[in-house]
Amino acid sequence: MRSLYCGEVNESHIGQEVTLCGWVNRRRDLGAVIFLDLRDREGIVQVVYDPDLPEVLEVANTLRNEFCVQLKGKVRARPEGQVNKDMKTGAIEVLGLELTILNKSAPLPLDSNQTNSEEQRLKYRYLDLRRPEMTERMRFRAKVTSAVRSSLEAQGFLDIETPILTAATPEGARDYLVPSRTHKGSFFALPQSPQLFKQLLMMSGMERYYQIVKCFRDEDLRADRQPEFTQIDIETSFMTSEQVMAVTETMIRELFQKLLDVDLGEFPRMPYSEAMARFGSDKPDLRNPLEIVDVADILKDVEFKVFSGPANDEKGRVAVINVPGGAAKFSRKNIDDLTKFVGIYGAKGMPWMKVNDRDAGLEGIQSPILKFLDEASVSALLARTNAQSGDIIFFGADTYTTVSEALGALRLKLGEDLDLLEGEWKPLWVVDFPMFEEIDGHMHALHHPFTAPTNATPEELAANPAGALSDAYDMVLNGCELGGGSVRIFDQTMQATVFRILGISDEEAQEKFGFLLEALQYGAPPHAGLAFGLDRLVMLMTGASSIRDVMAFPKTTTAACPLTNAPGQANPAQLEELGIATIAQESSEEA
Repeated sequence: MRSLYCGEVNESHIGQEVTLCGWVNRRRDLGAVIFLDLRDREGIVQVVYDPDLPEVLEVANTLRNEFCVQLKGKVRARPEGQVNKDMKTGAIEVLGLELTILNKSAPLPLDSNQTNSEEQRLKYRYLDLRRPEMTERMRFRAKVTSAVRSSLEAQGFLDIETPILTAATPEGARDYLVPSRTHKGSFFALPQSPQLFKQLLMMSGMERYYQIVKCFRDEDLRADRQPEFTQIDIETSFMTSEQVMAVTETMIRELFQKLLDVDLGEFPRMPYSEAMARFGSDKPDLRNPLEIVDVADILKDVEFKVFSGPANDEKGRVAVINVPGGAAKFSRKNIDDLTKFVGIYGAKGMPWMKVNDRDAGLEGIQSPILKFLDEASVSALLARTNAQSGDIIFFGADTYTTVSEALGALRLKLGEDLDLLEGEWKPLWVVDFPMFEEIDGHMHALHHPFTAPTNATPEELAANPAGALSDAYDMVLNGCELGGGSVRIFDQTMQATVFRILGISDEEAQEKFGFLLEALQYGAPPHAGLAFGLDRLVMLMTGASSIRDVMAFPKTTTAACPLTNAPGQANPAQLEELGIATIAQESSEEA
């Protein structure tokens, strides 16, 4: 139906007749002449209809935005002074000779000025995706997946599919369950990741596996989370963590070089403990120059119990962020607003100190807590933070977790609000994660229960689980976790030890992971892997603010689809066939 795409018409086609298909992006009626911007996935071209062909001009006069048309015309150079350098096709135009309306469009439910709510955009996603910005994101996503496949396949990786209907596994989020008709009362689970299957593939001798795969997690959503998302899933045999990191770092660097002409350079390494200490996050944004500084040792003996209490508690933390030049930028109202902000992360308050004149000693300090501090403590604080005249210092004092999360979030907010970010891309490997974290007196795997410890025997791990480090690694870019992985446990004794530490009984382990434990008996090789979040990767590379803007048909933040009205009610006959009954939820008035 077409001879080429609209966005491909250029000066080499001048004098040629072309056949184009697409949608009316805009129509401008100048009386005797009608200008038409015709759009397809490759771009926009200007088409001109003049009085020399009155029948064609009459059809052109009936066009409206988003009419789907086919046209024939002759390519010519634009008149001098009318070249549009901002358009790929801005040096030419097409003189319209024939015009066929393939399909009319009803009045559009979306505003062309893009004042639409996200709910509207998702309800009419097929129209929203026609926008050049969205079209380009979908094209870019396709380029990313193509480049990933090329890179991995060149290194001997095999693309192998794993099941979607599987058994539930504990991976940190709720499973989506699928009832079985043939086994009433039993359920499949949609995979949170292909974790167990990719390990089984290593035990099958596949050695290098990858898959661009859908994963499902029933969890609370935010800008970078969706109930269904896409992973670049990678697993290898006979490779160390360093080798896996080298392979995947090379892939990401090639991706950025090829698609964005960006050289990310070598990725620095940072232990988890250092990331938490300096940035309050295991995925620090290194573009932000602000850092968290621990000051508990300086404040252990002050009379102010807000400081001295956590400073003398082994599970406490007292730390500060110094904002250079910030004293004049923060009014009392601004500080109150920031205090409310850190309260979201559990902070009970946020003491502050303005350094108006460092050389004036205590006289040069302004702070509501100054009366609780002596000159030696203040002097030590200023020296530790390298605070200068005109700076402001924000304090956090509570449990280690609360202070880290609150000041980590404050650091990010200050970096954005004060426009402090330096450089466009700052990649990082975070390594040496704790093997376990203690929550309410129980040990939990920081990653998942199949992650191997670093240089520890089962006996050593059992003796000191809280001090164990895992052989895990996360790739971070601009404060986003692009992907994470680890060396896996391939020894039965080690796996059983981890299960016991996690409080998983032998019976429960056999019930949930019996097939994996059995496979470990038959010469399981050492193996390791990593999974990237494809949606998050494309979001970063395209500059989108949400992964919803790089997915063709995403869900809302309530995990609903306005386009298809999913989730919906099931047919009663289907439920009966599945052996399922539903319980009507009482309305708030009845409750």
